[in-house]
Amino acid sequence: MSARDKLVQGWERGFTTGAGLLAAVAGSYRGLLGAREWLYGRGVLVSRGLDCPVVSVGNLTVGGTGKTPAVELAVRTLRELGHRPGVLSRGYGRRSAGIQVVADAASIRLDAEEAGDEPFLLARRLPGVPIVVGPNRYEAGTLARERLGITALVLDDGFQHRTLAKDLEVLMARAVNPWGNGRLLPGGPLREPLTGLARAHLIVATGARDAGEGAEVRATVERVAPDVPVLTAVHVPTECFESSAMHFVPLTELAGAKLLAFAGIGAPDGFSRTLGETDVALAGFEPFADHHWYTREDLGRLDRRAADVDADGLITTEKDWVRLRTLPPLKRPVYVLSVRLRLTSGEVAWRGAFERLPRP
Repeated sequence: MSARDKLVQGWERGFTTGAGLLAAVAGSYRGLLGAREWLYGRGVLVSRGLDCPVVSVGNLTVGGTGKTPAVELAVRTLRELGHRPGVLSRGYGRRSAGIQVVADAASIRLDAEEAGDEPFLLARRLPGVPIVVGPNRYEAGTLARERLGITALVLDDGFQHRTLAKDLEVLMARAVNPWGNGRLLPGGPLREPLTGLARAHLIVATGARDAGEGAEVRATVERVAPDVPVLTAVHVPTECFESSAMHFVPLTELAGAKLLAFAGIGAPDGFSRTLGETDVALAGFEPFADHHWYTREDLGRLDRRAADVDADGLITTEKDWVRLRTLPPLKRPVYVLSVRLRLTSGEVAWRGAFERLPRP
């Protein structure tokens, strides 16, 4: 087991060794969070607002909770309400620096390496929607507002960012084991204490087919933020394409196909569960680190693994495809599965929160 795997396992189940040291570091981290909160509370640090609605989609933990599909859903909701929305992202893992326009209303202007995998994916999924990356969300938002003609902004992974004032905070959480071992970084997956849930306006438990499957999230929210609505959602497959030929393949055509799955995302188990709801016959699952940029050697190992299990092909996520699309094709077909977030409860609360935002 790799060091990363041991860390993730400790976050989920608790550590058997080194817990004391991690707790001490987590205590220092808690102190820094408290100092920042004190500075904002007394006006020493100030969140600056823009002259348009700002929606934040984020989470309380390290790891995947389905933020990117939620950003897409937020953008589509704003469009339905007459806005011209744009997206702001840090652009994790990108090679460029400063504020960059990934896409404008006409075209995608940066590739994935310069934009970051998630902004590039959003630009593909949301044609015509401006996407901007930058470390300072206020400055990036100002640029988007002044130069790109947007009337509303969606912040990707914005819950912990305080430089920009936000009108609507959407917090994503896994329906199952949402807080891991319940400890702060680095001793656990929490970016901040659970009391931070009270800053949210909507909390979405992902991987829940109905309200009952979000019971653990709901119980925590009732204890620390009882006035915040808890919604539930699942990720549903929408389309599939073959990577090298870039042609779409109906999922029905893959029924019974023996495929080796692989993914380098925050919650690979979620992708595995989504595949389990299709008629694909999984021959195995190979996880990679979140945001992993694939190499020829990686794909060679996957090809050999597929041969070992006599797989007909491989299947991965659209986000992973962004990070391997420029590499030579494999001997076997690589299928790419696209998903969207579908609310399974709380649609009225979601729509109502967006309708209360100022109209353009």
